[in-house]
Amino acid sequence: MSATSALDGVALAATDVTQTDMFQHVLNETLIGSSIWVNIGVAGITLLLFAFMAKDVEDPRSQLIIISAMFVSAVSIVSYTGLASGITISVLEMPDGHAMEGATTTLAGSGETVDGTISLWGRYLTWAFSTPFILLALGLLAGSNMTKIFTAVIFDVGIMITGLAAALTTSSHALRWFWYAISCSFLAVVFYILIVEWPEDAKAAGTQDIFNLCRNLTVVLWLGYTIWWALGNEGIALIESAGLTSWGYSVFDLIAKYVFSFLVIRYTINNVSTVSGGTEYGSTADVAPADD
Repeated sequence: MSATSALDGVALAATDVTQTDMFQHVLNETLIGSSIWVNIGVAGITLLLFAFMAKDVEDPRSQLIIISAMFVSAVSIVSYTGLASGITISVLEMPDGHAMEGATTTLAGSGETVDGTISLWGRYLTWAFSTPFILLALGLLAGSNMTKIFTAVIFDVGIMITGLAAALTTSSHALRWFWYAISCSFLAVVFYILIVEWPEDAKAAGTQDIFNLCRNLTVVLWLGYTIWWALGNEGIALIESAGLTSWGYSVFDLIAKYVFSFLVIRYTINNVSTVSGGTEYGSTADVAPADD
């Protein structure tokens, strides 16, 4: 990439942008950079906090729930570092008919103008590896069987993979929304399990209060992610700024991941006998729960 293009007033192609360019852009673009580094910092702090909180827990089932919640922070550190380093962030030229068609981006590091808009597509990798552990913790907390937990996790991964496809598709505006529709249909399956199936399991396990709190938090925020995608620079671009779009996702992450994990871990630590289920229920019990 040369500075001549910028001096001549000709925007560079998105394919000319290097990983170094994106790294420098994150370092120098306040909104995008802060939305990434705040999450790295919070993820690291919460991981240490959760490890300290749970250091005396010995029950295997309780430990599994806690580790599941802790892994959300661990994954976030890795995936957000990928964004910060420029590995999983790109400039994409949107297809005909998209609200950001023909948009250009000025790289904060070099000052050069590039055709396209910023896509932090690495977030979908974050969610693909972290949200299954949110559902695993919820399913274990509810005392659900492995079939329901596996179903929720598989469809959850489907949500994230099709969301990634929607974000990266530049060949067709309609196909972007088709991927989005598929992703929403997978989300509906997960919501059905969260709203219809698992509450009965949690009631039987005696964990309905904490389950309902964490379930409601998850449903509201995951719905918020879905709406935010539609409104942001990857959707209809009512919010054109990639930085504001990124901060919206980061706020959702701060609550959906770290507040959720804190609630789950604190409850588990304080209610080991309920979570383990004594002689009636749980992986630490003498009798495993029967399938519904």
